[in-house]
Parts: sequence; structure tokens; C-alpha cells
Amino acid sequence: QPESGIPLHSDGNNMWLTCQMGLKVPKGEKAHIRVGPETRHWKEGKCLLYDTTYEHETFNASEDEERIVLHVDFFNTLAMTPMEIEIVEYVYEMREKFLKAENRYTKRA
Repeated sequence: QPESGIPLHSDGNNMWLTCQMGLKVPKGEKAHIRVGPETRHWKEGKCLLYDTTYEHETFNASEDEERIVLHVDFFNTLAMTPMEIEIVEYVYEMREKFLKAENRYTKRA
């Protein structure tokens, strides 16, 4: 949504990498993500890959344009057992429920 973002946070683990591709991005580089000390702006059709272990936050400074991205998490399953994978899936599901319950996806005041 315009003039909104996700507050600074860290996922506190290295279970996945996140990829986001800009689908609809406000003109003039008004929508950004900061991961650690680096700030990047989405571009339509281009992907940003980042590690959510680092503190990160987003903001869309546009007054009237939405930022829409395709968000894909890649689990680090190369050395995991089937039980560990099942646990990671459960943790991720609970994380999503927590973020929704905490109302983390709302407009900034």
C-alpha cells in the first residue's frame, strides 16, 4: 500500500533465502528494502535476493502507487532430514501467523 512498509526486524535464523521480484513498482524509486547497511529499490521484472538473518525493513514512500512483489522463500534443505524439513515448514507457518497477528503489514503512522 502507499506510504506503508514492514518495520525493521530479523528472522533470527538462516533457514531460508528470500527472493522478491518487482511486479508493480512506484515510479521514481520510491519503494525500497534495506537489508543490513544496504538499501535497494525494486525494479519491475527484476529480482532481489537477500538473507533474512540480517535486519531488514521495507517502505513505499509513494502517496498513490502500490508496491507489488512476488515473494519466494528458498529453504536451506540441502543437509536436512525429512523431519527437520517438516519442522521448518511448521516454524514458517507459525511465523506467518505471528506476523499477521502482530499486524506487521500495516500503514506507518
